Amino acid sequence: MMKQQASFDFSSGAGRLAGVDEAGRGPLAGPVVAAAVILDPARPIAGLDDSKKLSEAGRDALFSLIKERALGWAVGRAEVEEIDGINILQATLLAMRRALEALTPAPEHALIDGNRCPEGLACTAEWVIDGDAKIEAISAASIIAKVTRDREMVALDKRFPGYGFAKHKGYGTAEHLKALDSLGPCPIHRHSFAPVKSRL
Repeated sequence: MMKQQASFDFSSGAGRLAGVDEAGRGPLAGPVVAAAVILDPARPIAGLDDSKKLSEAGRDALFSLIKERALGWAVGRAEVEEIDGINILQATLLAMRRALEALTPAPEHALIDGNRCPEGLACTAEWVIDGDAKIEAISAASIIAKVTRDREMVALDKRFPGYGFAKHKGYGTAEHLKALDSLGPCPIHRHSFAPVKSRL
């Protein structure tokens, strides 16, 4: 279930361990956002879980706690143009790498949610399938990434009204597809995604 890519001693409790996760791989619009979080063992946070399993209010409360108590946290992103240019998988890995590069203090090891790691990292790393439900640091990263992206989509709804971004956050809901049919794609739509490409 876990692929070890580099040796790292977890037994002592020492070392700066970063959890990494993303939000926004599936939507038809908006950026993909990744977060990296180093939790502080001396300041535990109760209730950490996969962001998708939490209510919006629960995510917002934990978002504030993570920012307050973590040793470090950072966000990285890949824009729509990058998603269309290099594909969503590579854009996701790029966003994850950017989050780790922005993290202070620098991590010694990273646990990446999913089944592969970004290339070119300055620290050792391993991937963890369903890590956002198993590893607290990854859960924290999933919350930071999702709340950050959701809030951005709410703001983008004001710039590009009519699509319902504040409600569905860019996912391909029936409401969103109907708006695409009537309005056509806007500048934050991912033209490489089939439901958008077919409506260009």
